[in-house]
Amino acid sequence: MAKVQLAAGLSAGRSRMRAVVCAVEDSCLRFLGSGEAASRGWNRGRIADPEAISTSMAAAIGEAERRAGVHARGYVLGIGGEGVQGKNARGLYEFGHKREIVPEDLDYVILRATQGRLDEGRVILQVLPQDFILDGRAGYRNPRGLYCTRLEANVHLVTAPGVEHHALVSALQQAGKDVEESVFDPVAAAYAAILPEERNRGVALIDIGLQSTGVAIFDGESLLVASSLAVSSDHLTRDLAWCLRVQHGLSLSYEDAENLKRECGCAIRGLTADNSLVEVPSPDGRPPQEIPCREINEILQARAEELFHYVAGEIRRAGMDQALIEGVFLAGGGARLTGMCDMAEFILNCQARFALAVGIEDWPAELEDPAWTPAAGLAMYSARLKLDRDFERKAPGLLGLVLR
Repeated sequence: MAKVQLAAGLSAGRSRMRAVVCAVEDSCLRFLGSGEAASRGWNRGRIADPEAISTSMAAAIGEAERRAGVHARGYVLGIGGEGVQGKNARGLYEFGHKREIVPEDLDYVILRATQGRLDEGRVILQVLPQDFILDGRAGYRNPRGLYCTRLEANVHLVTAPGVEHHALVSALQQAGKDVEESVFDPVAAAYAAILPEERNRGVALIDIGLQSTGVAIFDGESLLVASSLAVSSDHLTRDLAWCLRVQHGLSLSYEDAENLKRECGCAIRGLTADNSLVEVPSPDGRPPQEIPCREINEILQARAEELFHYVAGEIRRAGMDQALIEGVFLAGGGARLTGMCDMAEFILNCQARFALAVGIEDWPAELEDPAWTPAAGLAMYSARLKLDRDFERKAPGLLGLVLR
């Protein structure tokens, strides 16, 4: 194994840290091991204890590397949370005379696009080119070899709060690992689950996490919108606990409400036996009570509707509300709730399915789970860094021009 290049990713989620280690062999990616650990050190989605976060990272990485039987020197770090946002920018490069465009010109004009003013305290997480403009003619995806005197680039900048980004990078370094690159989790999940031909027809990735929901919307190879929404899986759990207390006098703990949501809940009424009764635990040794599934599902449905209405707003902002031919892919632990795909289809009026990793050899069946897709995508990014090109399921063009 000493001669095999390793590709590793770590998704720093608010609920779970998930690490994936793979081997790069003959331009293909093979799964070696995975690990997860409870994510400590957060308070309502914000960093409260960097040392605890580093300890959680080390636990997930340690489990992955023990299972893989190798030690990866560096990891691609996945970052999410409400603070991550995207914005469009444009760069300009005047040649002075007509000449052929070379790859270095594209790199330079993209760099110029990053030099605009950012909001105070923010850092650029990723630079994702959209298209190029040659002498005022727009719509060029990859203009290498063409001639012009004025080259412009439209790019999408994914930015994050500088303090939080630095804290997460430092936590991973404190865990003994180099940070190869930091990537927005929904973009990594899209890279893992969505094939180039699907991106070409218009698609969105929705990563439903504990404290935020990340959205990445693609038109062809262009990332149009990257954003984080405040509505998340946590809100469904808290709504359930609060409403049952108001309606039935039940004082559910957060853990009991989460278990009730996972085991009995549904994001849309009518998909389960709504008239069946569910036993709900009561505190202080009092006997449990029974309530209809219908009441649980009504609570969850209201918040799930709200979540996807916010997503619909982001899709409209991207101008893709009638153009998502491939629909939406759902990633993250929150996507596991029964009925989430059905609710997405109902609100967004397009096809919805789970985002599952594609293209990693020996990917285990137990990781065919939307919660693991961001970590898989981060390992794929790491492999691309090692090869300086895509592996196996090649995605040509702008996706290979991520500035790093």
